[in-house]
Amino acid sequence: MITETTSRGMYEKMKAILADTVPDFELRIKSELAAKINRLKQKKNVVILGHNYMEPALFHSIPDYAGDSLDLSRKAAQTDKDIIVFCGVKFMAETAKILNPTNKVLLPSQKAGCSLADSITAADVRELKRKFPHVPVVTYINTYADVKAESDICCTSSNAVAVVESLGNETLIFIPDEYLARNVARETGKHIIFPTRQPGSRIETELDYQMIGWPGRCEVHEKFTVEDINNVRQQFPDVVILAHPECSPEVVEASDFSGSTNAMIKFVEQTKTPRYLLLTECAMGDNIAAAHPKKEMLRLCNVRCPHMNQITLEDTFAALQKEQYVVEIDEEIRRRALRSVERMLAIG
Repeated sequence: MITETTSRGMYEKMKAILADTVPDFELRIKSELAAKINRLKQKKNVVILGHNYMEPALFHSIPDYAGDSLDLSRKAAQTDKDIIVFCGVKFMAETAKILNPTNKVLLPSQKAGCSLADSITAADVRELKRKFPHVPVVTYINTYADVKAESDICCTSSNAVAVVESLGNETLIFIPDEYLARNVARETGKHIIFPTRQPGSRIETELDYQMIGWPGRCEVHEKFTVEDINNVRQQFPDVVILAHPECSPEVVEASDFSGSTNAMIKFVEQTKTPRYLLLTECAMGDNIAAAHPKKEMLRLCNVRCPHMNQITLEDTFAALQKEQYVVEIDEEIRRRALRSVERMLAIG
């Protein structure tokens, strides 16, 4: 029986999954760290949440739960542990704190931000609401707590369409991801405008629109192009291409499937095809390849999210050992943000 609190036990577990992904000398180092983390986890009554974008050595060793942001938000809401360690980025750890005000929430690195979350502020949302009074605000989970507090409801890439349709409103504001908003608008048949591309400009009230967007983008997903897809298909005609909805509408349209990280994982698990290409953060392709060695995963890039890449086993061990980088949120902001997050979770 493999014991995950011993270096030997962790090495055997990780080697069985990662032998073809991570060099053996690195596995030995990482397994020792993972065992130390798992011992501390038991001692301090800790739950570790790991996003799908974590590096393979971390993803396949210490998380109690792994998944996309919606799945991990649900797990955070249900935990009875004293400490939550979120192996993800800042907005994810904040969401865990929003749902668990009395728990200590730790983020292993202070540098784990997000280009999307950084693209909009609470003041920006207030200005949008001033320009478009009484229009509900749908906010992507990839935002900070003060932005969520100004919103009516949150969404993730896996439930964005359901959230939009649940409102029953002819018009809504969807922030901050431009490409996700465009993809949702296309799927729901809404005409979207981006007045924020011209700050200070007057809005023509008679303009025909049903969605108001914001020009924020994921610095990883915006790099994928239709030309990339065409080049891959020319070399591998039988490839099945899966795109994250943070990719441009043109890329999503040119792909075979689009969905959240969890949805992409399920697609690979449940279908049979000679090879797959995932248009998303590169570590996730490594994680799926390790879990499904008989399925061929093509690599389009070797660029990792610079923010997700900040989370390592070393930093996770240090954060847990010292209980450092505690996530704090002003209580009034937390309570207001909680409403928008709970409304999202109620939809599923």
